[in-house]
Amino acid sequence: MRRKLPPYTFWLAAGVLIGLLAGLAALLVFGPGRAWLDRRNVTSLAPAVPQIDRPAPDFPATTLNGQPVRLSDWQGKLRVVNFWATWCGPCQVEMPLLEEAQKRYADQLVVLAVNSDEPANQVQGFVDKLNLSMTVLLDPGTQIAQLYRVRGLPTTLFIDEKGVLRYQHIGLLSEGTLAGYLEELGVNQ
Repeated sequence: MRRKLPPYTFWLAAGVLIGLLAGLAALLVFGPGRAWLDRRNVTSLAPAVPQIDRPAPDFPATTLNGQPVRLSDWQGKLRVVNFWATWCGPCQVEMPLLEEAQKRYADQLVVLAVNSDEPANQVQGFVDKLNLSMTVLLDPGTQIAQLYRVRGLPTTLFIDEKGVLRYQHIGLLSEGTLAGYLEELGVNQ
């Protein structure tokens, strides 16, 4: 004799099955299974995260006076790349320190001050106020900052003459800290 199932059993089984399928789909799209989906389209993935002791990713930029440049234009020189903004208090404090390093060691290094997504006239006012002579680069849309995975300002990168990223400093640089990085890079002080 066959036993009759209650009428809600079918709907309960269908609901459990739909829930399992939705959970599996969410896991594939948003969870660890995402890597499986990405393997199919590897060429569309973003560039690798910049790493210490690896070549620094090259980037195009525009100087404050409108000149197109690339990071690689300074190949053969040590590069200090500082990400900053006019509204950033610690950036304002360390800017004279970076300017002094640029002037003092101009024959050995270049300081590139990458402004984070501010209008050129606002940046120019800040540069004039502090009488800065270092190379100021504009980063509209923070594309350069995104390339380097900058998460806070100021962030300073130290790149050797061969184009290898040697150090990354997040936060305010002190005179002693900057001198230490420059000494490690071989700047004759």
